[in-house]
Amino acid sequence: MRRLLSVMAARKPRQFAPLRPGASSEGSPALQGVVFDVDGTLCKPQNYMFAEMRAVLGIPKSVDILDHIYALPTPEAREQAMESIRSIERTAMVNQVAQPGLVELMNYLDSRNIPKGICTRNFEQPVAHLLTKFLAGSRFEPVITREFRPPKPHPAGILHIARSWGLIGQSANTDGDAAGDATRLIMVGDSVDDMAAGRRAGAATVLLVNQVNAHLAEHDDTDLAITRLDELVGILEEGFRCRATASAAMA
Repeated sequence: MRRLLSVMAARKPRQFAPLRPGASSEGSPALQGVVFDVDGTLCKPQNYMFAEMRAVLGIPKSVDILDHIYALPTPEAREQAMESIRSIERTAMVNQVAQPGLVELMNYLDSRNIPKGICTRNFEQPVAHLLTKFLAGSRFEPVITREFRPPKPHPAGILHIARSWGLIGQSANTDGDAAGDATRLIMVGDSVDDMAAGRRAGAATVLLVNQVNAHLAEHDDTDLAITRLDELVGILEEGFRCRATASAAMA
């Protein structure tokens, strides 16, 4: 029953008070942090990597890459497979291109003292490369990478971030510790896994639209869609509203 109530609560229309100094909250909760995906979100999509990974692993598009690796029968087989996809990521990371509006959004969040975290299925090296190359001096803490399990679309990574920021829910996790409360967070990503993980965690979700994922803009798990990262600056400054809330306000 507790799980059912949690999911039901997460499906309420989401909105946050304006970050603009002096603005009225109008009864909306304050935004407590933003969590970002990496590939396709902080940097331009490198979707060709996934075809290369599936080719080297010998699996079809319908099979999740990490699920396949974790299901291999021996530690040696799992490590060999993991290293094969890490090699592809290392090659691709030198060609990372920052998303338009990346620096502007991060500078804005820093100016408003909004915590920033990362939750990605990438491994650590490409993430560190991107942050060093494009966002040196901008703090992201914690950074959840592939080593954290279970990965997205499971909400555990986002809930871990919430808990690390001192946002604690009333329920307990599987270890008996207080669970993180992500209901005052936003998850920004570009995939169905990002939207699903954010929704399951109870966070508001923002889809960064590209030519491949535009159909997800109307997905049930997507609260808001943008085409550039810095579009969020004006949205957050005046108060975040999800699609349903914004439509009702204009009616």
